[in-house]
Amino acid sequence: MTVTLAEVATRAGVSPATVSRVLNGNYPVAAATRERVLRAVDELDYVPNGPASSLAAATSDLVGILVNDIADPFFGIIAGAAQSALGEDAASRGGGGVGGGKLAVVCNTGGSPERELTYLTLLQRQRAAAVILTGGSLENDTHQAAVTTKLTRLAEAGTRVVLCGRPPLAATGPGGAGGADGGPGAGLPPFATLAFDNRGGARRLTEHLLALGHRRIGYAAGPAGHTTTRHRLEGHRAALRAAGVPEGPTTHGPYDRTTGYRAVQELLSQAPDLTAVVAANDTIALGVCAALRERGLDIPGDLSVAGFDDLPFSVDAVPALTTVRLPLYEAGARAGRLALGAEPVPPGGLATVPAELVVRGTTARPRA
Repeated sequence: MTVTLAEVATRAGVSPATVSRVLNGNYPVAAATRERVLRAVDELDYVPNGPASSLAAATSDLVGILVNDIADPFFGIIAGAAQSALGEDAASRGGGGVGGGKLAVVCNTGGSPERELTYLTLLQRQRAAAVILTGGSLENDTHQAAVTTKLTRLAEAGTRVVLCGRPPLAATGPGGAGGADGGPGAGLPPFATLAFDNRGGARRLTEHLLALGHRRIGYAAGPAGHTTTRHRLEGHRAALRAAGVPEGPTTHGPYDRTTGYRAVQELLSQAPDLTAVVAANDTIALGVCAALRERGLDIPGDLSVAGFDDLPFSVDAVPALTTVRLPLYEAGARAGRLALGAEPVPPGGLATVPAELVVRGTTARPRA
């Protein structure tokens, strides 16, 4: 049910006119009063309406793109491609005239679930035309329920919602089946989901190492409690089980170089006989390679190393990194088109983005 301005006024203990003044910022209001009003707005999840004469324009020209870290090439490529797609639409309409495209705003969450919800609230208040959420999601039921609620309200108000690189959301409440492993949740609005084949890509990567003869494989994983981390680790372990090979040691950490660098010490202390290390992404793999070189170990002569994502620097590593290619630019561009409504939502709301094994110089047969 839509919350009214009068309900906000009642919660804050002020008049509707005072609420309007606070939200419009066109009249001085005491700081304490303003704080009460804004607190009531947050508690009731109130979205300000425009003048009655303009209610037909349900959304603005704003598109929010939520990323974990814009400095990470994974997110930068997706966000840049999405923004380019929005710009191409503006050009096709003749530039900066009326209806000439959307304004893309990149929202850097820093991996904070609280910041993710804050940005969604701000985009809701701005009546964003679309919201694109990139990358995996935190596996926390409370947070996921809050995100689902926010996105549902956005969709119901006319905002297009696109998930790029994360699993479909599960419906909450009675009958709320679906989600990361079972498809979109029943009863949810038609979100567009572009889900990366993290399990399949990770499985093919480990199968490659097994085919080379590796039987002692360590794994430098991403942060625990994250969908991307779990799915890639599940694919790796599925390949080991199918081959009847015991799991090697696993470490966890952020998706950065330091995680890979530190993982080498822990992995080799647990299993000095490792012949290969799989990293959850290419950046972690670079840290692994640096730590191995410092120990005087040859890649791939002493240990093979593999990554995931096929980020631009992977081919320039020495030796070039064996990895799994995700079509990040293509997925980001498609997310931008979906956000514009220039491409139809895939059947059932879900499309799987394929992952491709790319074999380069960091993997070889283990020494006899």
